Amino acid sequence: MRGRTFMTVVLAGAGLALAACGDGGGDGGGDDTAGAAPAERPAAPTLEDARRAEGTVTVCAGKDTAGDQRALIDRFNERHAAQGLRAKLLEFPESADEQRTQFVQRQEARSSECDVFKADTVFMAEFVAQGWLLDMTEYVEARAHEFIASTLQTVAVDGRSFGVPYDTDAGLLFYRTDQVTRPPSTWQELYRDAASKDGIVYQGASYEGLTCDFLELAFAAGGEVLSDDGSRSEVDSPENVAALRLMVDGIDDGAAPKAVTTYMEEPSRRAFELGKATYMRNWPYAYALGNMTGSKIRGRFDVAPLPAFEGAGNAGILGGKNYVISRYSENPGGAMLFIDEATSAAMNRQRAVEYALAPVIGAVYDDAAVKRALPFAAELEQAVAQARARPVSPVYPQISQAIYKNVNAALSGQVSPEDALADADAQIEQALATF
Repeated sequence: MRGRTFMTVVLAGAGLALAACGDGGGDGGGDDTAGAAPAERPAAPTLEDARRAEGTVTVCAGKDTAGDQRALIDRFNERHAAQGLRAKLLEFPESADEQRTQFVQRQEARSSECDVFKADTVFMAEFVAQGWLLDMTEYVEARAHEFIASTLQTVAVDGRSFGVPYDTDAGLLFYRTDQVTRPPSTWQELYRDAASKDGIVYQGASYEGLTCDFLELAFAAGGEVLSDDGSRSEVDSPENVAALRLMVDGIDDGAAPKAVTTYMEEPSRRAFELGKATYMRNWPYAYALGNMTGSKIRGRFDVAPLPAFEGAGNAGILGGKNYVISRYSENPGGAMLFIDEATSAAMNRQRAVEYALAPVIGAVYDDAAVKRALPFAAELEQAVAQARARPVSPVYPQISQAIYKNVNAALSGQVSPEDALADADAQIEQALATF
């Protein structure tokens, strides 16, 4: 590994991966959401107006394990001290679910404590439906050409943009170079080859991570979870059944170990690092850990974007966080200015080089220093570009729970793929009816 790579932030990277799509908050995150979307969705101030801001901006975010938040705030304060503008960090817990709880409590009380919140992508629709975020469409449209298009999906609700992408993540296929000459081009080829070698490990436990893993195949196969308007479930489809059937057959045929139904990110990684699997689906953070001293596969693996589904296409699932502005902020101008600088190309580059955070701005991947820090920058950019946001819905936690519990039941042999998705469909329809 060269330059300032993942090695300095590898433990923080593991935490970021878990928050991105496998937070591990038992029920998939959050409580039931109720209420109707308010008619008024006020807009954020223009950047021109924001440049005159003064006072304090409070940035609420999860625990700053990597140190990137403090670095951003220190830089911002140095630049704006003369105009009487400063930012401060209010740290929430590490868990994405607990961060959501902290933010929701303040928003329900109409508290102005948080001017900016670093929000997990899956909570955007809920926050917008409750009227808690300022509309940032004008600002985002002016900068849309900078961002990888897929990352803008994560801030979009009802055709408007309510935040700015801060960091992103997408699953990768890890493979043993001492066993595989080239990565498989399709999921079907991967499973066939895995069955003839040491198999594939992934996140098959009953939690958010399995929702991500399943949807990567389902979306690639052409399936959907919700209708275009988000009003009804479409999870019980031939395409989704085909994706789940491939995963179930993979366990039955020995391509994946039966224990995969209990694996989250770390058990998957440990199995791969111990040389017990030829392939692994995991997040980018596992790259650095696999190359650390003591790893049995050090120097004997590589990564690739996730393969296509035979006869269909490619897909992935986005993780990551977005910066949003609270509707109850008393300093929305300062909040806007902070977000503008925190999401700039220069800061994207710095976070990639110093903190191993995947850039959301496409041009940053071409930077020489970024390529040195992230040796798989090209594969990561492709993985992000082909990925999609998880279903946009105020009741996403219930939707995800319906998916991962029933998919896990199928993987465990308790029900057929057809019955699992029929049950998931009924549960998602029930959740949609509550909002």
